[in-house]
Amino acid sequence: MAHRSLLPDRHRQLDFFVCDIIDTAPKDDLGSMEHPLFTLAKNPDTRIRLYEHNGNTVKIVPSVLGLATIFDKDILIYCVSQLTEAINRKRDVSRTVRLTAYDFLVATNRDTGGRSYQLLEQAFQRLTGTKIFTNIVVGGRRFREGFGLIESYRIIEKSPNHARMVAVEVTLSEWLFQAVCSQEVLTLHRDYFRLGKGLERRLYELARKHCGSQPQWKVGLALLHKKSGSSSSLKEFRRMARNICEADHLPGYLLSFDEPSDSVLFQCRSERAQARAAIRQFLDL
Repeated sequence: MAHRSLLPDRHRQLDFFVCDIIDTAPKDDLGSMEHPLFTLAKNPDTRIRLYEHNGNTVKIVPSVLGLATIFDKDILIYCVSQLTEAINRKRDVSRTVRLTAYDFLVATNRDTGGRSYQLLEQAFQRLTGTKIFTNIVVGGRRFREGFGLIESYRIIEKSPNHARMVAVEVTLSEWLFQAVCSQEVLTLHRDYFRLGKGLERRLYELARKHCGSQPQWKVGLALLHKKSGSSSSLKEFRRMARNICEADHLPGYLLSFDEPSDSVLFQCRSERAQARAAIRQFLDL
């Protein structure tokens, strides 16, 4: 009598996915690009925040260590980038990923000295401690749930003198993992990691999200203030927005402040360059 073979394992779960793809393009999930889940401040922020817009509600609750910052988000961007590239290459992926600390620091344009490894561990602590309560749609389904920005992390190796971590296993939230599997991500410019101010990074995210299918996006300052998640007053936010417009170093986008309407215009730099070329050609006729 022939022995029956085992049925196929249709839902095989890997122990972890190894972040080992070199030179991946940075990827960000649409949900956190649209909604202000991270504090822009570098100092500890322990305020509970509530964001409501177009039927979406997000409540962000910090741990005693404070809210996860937009710079802590680099960890999620790195994981999302690796997972997205692996999916594109038809590789198996898992919600738990293993990353090499040094590779992460290099990929996100950070210093690789000993202090950076200490700061990295603090970022993991804030990401784990910050809780999100939301009804945002992900993968075509509306979730009403609470979760950590990452479910857990584990430092699995240290250097011989225990001065720095070498590798880390991170379990992403189901919410973020579903966004990746549903391809709800956008590619970021590599110079995103060179932006040193939290508001610059947040405005770049909003520009990338809203100028993806149109050459420009004009938004009132009050709404931009709300969408940015900035804790500053509207008057102070207006001053900071003007300074960013004048500095003009957001990768891929040109920002201009419109005084009469108290609004900010975001334009794709390529579109702006094409417009200038057309004007020059017209004047040369």
